[in-house]
Amino acid sequence: MRSLAAIGVFALLIALVPAMVDSGYLLNAIIMTLYAALLGQAWNILGGFGGLFSFGHAVFFGTGAYAMAVLQVNFGWNAWVALPAAMVLGGAVGGFIGALSFRYGLRGSYFALVTLAFAEVFRVLANTFQFTGAGVGLMVPLKESALNMQFGKTGFLYLILSFLIAAQLVAWWIRHSRFGAWLQAVRDNEESASALGVDVFRVKMLAIVMAGMLMACGGAFYVQYLHYIDPHLAFGASVSVQALMAAIVGGIGSVWGPLVGAAALQLLGELTRNLMGDAPGINLIVYGVVLVLMVNFMPRGIVGLATRWKR
Repeated sequence: MRSLAAIGVFALLIALVPAMVDSGYLLNAIIMTLYAALLGQAWNILGGFGGLFSFGHAVFFGTGAYAMAVLQVNFGWNAWVALPAAMVLGGAVGGFIGALSFRYGLRGSYFALVTLAFAEVFRVLANTFQFTGAGVGLMVPLKESALNMQFGKTGFLYLILSFLIAAQLVAWWIRHSRFGAWLQAVRDNEESASALGVDVFRVKMLAIVMAGMLMACGGAFYVQYLHYIDPHLAFGASVSVQALMAAIVGGIGSVWGPLVGAAALQLLGELTRNLMGDAPGINLIVYGVVLVLMVNFMPRGIVGLATRWKR
């Protein structure tokens, strides 16, 4: 119950930020931190709790982003109707990839490479078809109607906060539920879990569908907030790196790890920009260095280190 109370306190504190902060720059930094934490939690459900490391989580992000944009721009859907459709499509792509991978026993590096390959395939497809805007991408126009989620920064802060709180509650449920125990048993040893009666295929399928839906939710938010998407932004490696970095830096397999990692990386990103400017690719170089250091010296992340100190 303490974890649920902590989630409630966190939501309340963030909800009070607009009343205390007048800076648009700071509000944007908080929004992007919560957005990165959502992506990290989507990766954490599959990679942290399930031990299924994905290098191509961008495939779910891009599916949600393009579904949202295409339904709005080409079909005139209301944004609030397009959002659940985008999430369902993200979950469906997760189910498709999972069915192909898990049915044939792919795991470890093989599963990671399969997800990376699917992300690249989807990028090529989005770069080809006219209804996705091909290589130009899609611009979601600003309209004074229910077509778009017309918020100021405060409204978008509350929107991404609600998405993140939902993801945190999913992670809390996994941490404390029977399903979560099954998922972690599968992560530790699939053969032993199966011998004890766990339906390994079903458990992994549910995990990848949930991860796909949350990642698609992040893609849908990105389109609403920045009003533009193209194949590189949607399915490029940077989205997958951002998701896994938040979880690994904060602490995989923990409820608060992705949020802590996202906050740490946001601060690191601001420091990098101030010291080195906006040189293309510099953030990926810094992320790579941080990832190597974390894997070697802090494999349990910031949350794991804090827990060890507490003990």
